[in-house]
Amino acid sequence: MARTRYTAAISDIRLRDLPAAALRAVLREGYHRADFKADLLAGLVVGIVALPLAMALAIGVGVPPQHGLYTSIVAGVLVAALGGSRTQVTGPTAAFIVILAPIYTKFGLAGLLISGAMGGVILIAMGLGRLGRFIEFIPHPVTTGFTAGIATVIATLQIKDVLGLQLARSPAHFFDRLAAMWEVRGSTSLAELVVAAATLAMLLLLPRRVKRVPAPLLALPIAALLAAAIGHFFPGHAVATIASRFHATVGGRVVDGVPPLPPLPMLPWHAAGPGGAPFELTFATLQALLSGAFAVAMLGGIESLLSAVIADGMAGTRHDPDAELLALGIANVVTPFLGGIPATGAIARTATNIRSGARSPVASIVHALTVLLAVLVLAPLIGYLPMAGLAALLLLVAWNMSEVKHFGHVLRVAPRSDVLVLVVCYGLTVVFDMVVAVSVGVGLAALLFMRRMAEITQTRLTSYDPGGPDTGASGVHRIPDALRGKVAVYEIAGPLFFGAAQRAMSSLHTVAGRVSVLIIRLDHVPTMDATGLVALESAVAQLTKNGCVAILAGLQAQPEALLEKAQFQQRPWRVMIRPDLASAIAAAEEVVALSGNSKAGDKTLVDVPRV
Repeated sequence: MARTRYTAAISDIRLRDLPAAALRAVLREGYHRADFKADLLAGLVVGIVALPLAMALAIGVGVPPQHGLYTSIVAGVLVAALGGSRTQVTGPTAAFIVILAPIYTKFGLAGLLISGAMGGVILIAMGLGRLGRFIEFIPHPVTTGFTAGIATVIATLQIKDVLGLQLARSPAHFFDRLAAMWEVRGSTSLAELVVAAATLAMLLLLPRRVKRVPAPLLALPIAALLAAAIGHFFPGHAVATIASRFHATVGGRVVDGVPPLPPLPMLPWHAAGPGGAPFELTFATLQALLSGAFAVAMLGGIESLLSAVIADGMAGTRHDPDAELLALGIANVVTPFLGGIPATGAIARTATNIRSGARSPVASIVHALTVLLAVLVLAPLIGYLPMAGLAALLLLVAWNMSEVKHFGHVLRVAPRSDVLVLVVCYGLTVVFDMVVAVSVGVGLAALLFMRRMAEITQTRLTSYDPGGPDTGASGVHRIPDALRGKVAVYEIAGPLFFGAAQRAMSSLHTVAGRVSVLIIRLDHVPTMDATGLVALESAVAQLTKNGCVAILAGLQAQPEALLEKAQFQQRPWRVMIRPDLASAIAAAEEVVALSGNSKAGDKTLVDVPRV
């Protein structure tokens, strides 16, 4: 049965209606036993898929895997309950690795958690400020470029665990990281490489053979058995696992791997600083973390809303972007106080949720509870998962994220300006970070857009001939013989804004002083900005100085309102405004007739009543 979607326009929704917009809409429509059963099954499937991903993504950042699990649990519940998308699944994502890894290296876990909370505050402000729709204005080459760049960096980060390299240092920048890995290339472990290759092969081949079970759910346990077998038969070639790499203290006792505990309240600034040292919270530190927090908010907002748009296309729903940003911000403020890292909408998990039959935000809540149950029950078994296997999983995530075929397609068929934006965003993301890439990419795309808009605005200057027809608002008009050589028409077609205004008006100097009347046709100018207004005023002033009367014909609503506000007709220049070309020609005929008298400079030519 078809379900009623959001009926109110997004702009009509009041701020108090933003929290839980999607959940309340579902409940208004009616939520039944069949809906809950579908959501329950979908949530269980997504929870199983999210379990290894959450750990792998946390490890990719550099933090213990339980922090990724806590993120899926807390953010998964909060965003689903408070957000504006029915089927969105929220948690740690691969895109965040590029931003969070350098923050963790420089400021430790405490700095990472605080930057996430600060980013949440920014997201809340964006939601309350109704900025959700502005994400749509980020050009496609920008998102494609920084997404592919992020995928490249993620893949590079996995080389260490795939090869089992023993890094003495962990640089934050891309080329420094490559150099550090090259320096220790001699520490490559064949056992780690075998486990990674076997895991990657299973992740690629199992979906073709086994349709109903997520590939990671089978591949990672098999990889764990392979790693255990290698360690048993070749003691000198043990494979690193979650239990051997990460340790936590619970009740004064050291626990290997993931502690079997739910997310517990904590103060983010009480967590460890860089290198495990105590963290000192100062105003200077908060200032240093602000750029990272802004990056968290920007990337989180962009990725979450893009995921919500994809979900709408797959499920036939409509999301509220402002409610989604608000919920994401609240989740990112709360999650660090429960040990979670920043979260955003996860495209792959959201798609899995929809394909599994999800109908409401309840499915995402079930997914979070599934992860919580796994932490409490399966924590000892999770410790056996090999680091190389999780790295192989992230390699596949990076490959899927890069969309290499789509990237190549854009390079082949897109205009050169779009290709330039794409390549610049990709390079800046890899070399610097996503914030620099998006900032430069959007700025470059805006400049190229302005150039295109300036090219769209066309002008044409014609002198009217007695037999020459012209089609205006009132049809075809013929100019009397008396107007030959005395009247010209300058037609502008396109927006008259700062990218095109000066060029559009530059041809008028060829007319000044040569004709008695210049009709400036503006019926094809939909909009005019301040620069266009100034250019028009300068042109009319120059025409008046040369004894030429300007007649503006066919003003549309926005330019007309702008001229009224600027008191255009009250200026000391010779100008008329007429509603269409027919009346403009009639007015021009009157002016030419008056010019034939000795009163060519009479003041009566200035203050002509407006029609």
